[in-house]
Amino acid sequence: MNHALPAVCALWKREVLRFVRQRSRWIGALVTPLFFWILVGSGLGRTFQDPSGSVGGYLTYLFPGSIALSVLFTAIFSTISVIEDRHQGFLQGVLVAPVPRWTVVMAKVLGGASLGLLQGALFLVAAPFLGVHLDLVRLLLILVLIFAMAGSLTSLGFFFAWKIDSSQGYHGIMNLVLMPMWLLSGSVFPASNDVFRLIFRLNPLSYAMDAFKALLWQLDPAWNEFGLAIGVLLAFLACFAGISTWLVSRSGVPLSSR
Repeated sequence: MNHALPAVCALWKREVLRFVRQRSRWIGALVTPLFFWILVGSGLGRTFQDPSGSVGGYLTYLFPGSIALSVLFTAIFSTISVIEDRHQGFLQGVLVAPVPRWTVVMAKVLGGASLGLLQGALFLVAAPFLGVHLDLVRLLLILVLIFAMAGSLTSLGFFFAWKIDSSQGYHGIMNLVLMPMWLLSGSVFPASNDVFRLIFRLNPLSYAMDAFKALLWQLDPAWNEFGLAIGVLLAFLACFAGISTWLVSRSGVPLSSR
């Protein structure tokens, strides 16, 4: 542990600094969901009808989903560096260092969760323009929810990044897995029939969306939705972080494909 914690901190710091210094990454992760929210939310606003009647319009309904999309992009950009580090030889140096291999997974998950939290917090600045005024308690709960959601998606992304050797293949798999996961979570449209309700219930991200909306719009029971969402997200995170740690521990030092 004397060597593991400094290693986690160093790798976490490297992940954050690299993201911040690469302007195109954080601009793309923030501006793309922002444009999507404004354009799609404005364009479909007249045709949207909220079955619960708790949300004023589609622009308002789409707001939590746009934050989730920002977190999703951050998770993708964060974990694709696993492939880049493998090609550049950095990952080999980390794996032969005298530190437990779980430090690689933990640092990556913490880095993705931290970056996702930063992106989500920046997006929340738009909340007052929708008539949403968050008190301190609800704001803290939403930030905790974003952190857990970002960590969960990053652990899933790490699992695929460790198994895939090319950036192109990784993007293809992520588009096949994460985008449907986001679309079928209640982020873009509510469940209209029993089939969609079942799919939403099987999707861990849908619990985060339910809690997010309950906290933003002060819906009841917000505390129950929050507790359920945190439990599901942490279980999802622990599952894929555990599998990723097992994969990293049992593998040899990956050779660069270059």
